[in-house]
Amino acid sequence: MAHASTDKNNKTEPVIVRLDGTAISEAKSILFQAYRHEPTFHYLFDHRRPGYDQRVRATIRELINLYFDLKQEAIGIMLDETLIAVAFIGDPDLRLNLTEQLSWRLRMVLTTGFSSTRRYLDYHEQIKALLPQPLAHQLPLMGVHPKYQDRGIGRLLLETVERLCAENPRGSGLVLDTGNSRYLQFYESMGFRSLGRIQLGEYEDYVLFREVGPVKSKVNIA
Repeated sequence: MAHASTDKNNKTEPVIVRLDGTAISEAKSILFQAYRHEPTFHYLFDHRRPGYDQRVRATIRELINLYFDLKQEAIGIMLDETLIAVAFIGDPDLRLNLTEQLSWRLRMVLTTGFSSTRRYLDYHEQIKALLPQPLAHQLPLMGVHPKYQDRGIGRLLLETVERLCAENPRGSGLVLDTGNSRYLQFYESMGFRSLGRIQLGEYEDYVLFREVGPVKSKVNIA
């Protein structure tokens, strides 16, 4: 990963970087803090039952490993030599079917339990059923470190993801989902519209889509 840059006024500027295996520990920490309080994860991994944090950590670890194994795009934002935000992007050609990822399923069952794995697979299939045609890029994992939230980092990260998706003409746009209604206004301000909702117990997960147009210049990634 690259180092953060400094502008003329000696203010550190955020730097977009591609993630590799050296960033796994930092990425896991950021995503754990981003997702552990999310309603969707509360349902999928039963936050009322002991061991919830361990199940969330295990799921994030297995998803990161899976996306790296499948050679999917992963980017981050660095500030002051610190990784502060990450995003994993699923290519539209991937057409990921988690039910066919037998080794992934086995590891999930061993670390999160059968019921959590089954819930996650059902949730994944419901999202797939709502995907537009032609297929779009997906954003299965995205998070900003709590210390750096409300500073425009999330917007910068999502704008970068959208520009990367626009460089790939095979995708119709970008799909993401959230179980937190307070994020909807932000996503709508970024041009996302609803594809539908998934009922998860007492919670609702919102599946959102944004078309991406041709990009005028490629993303500068360190």
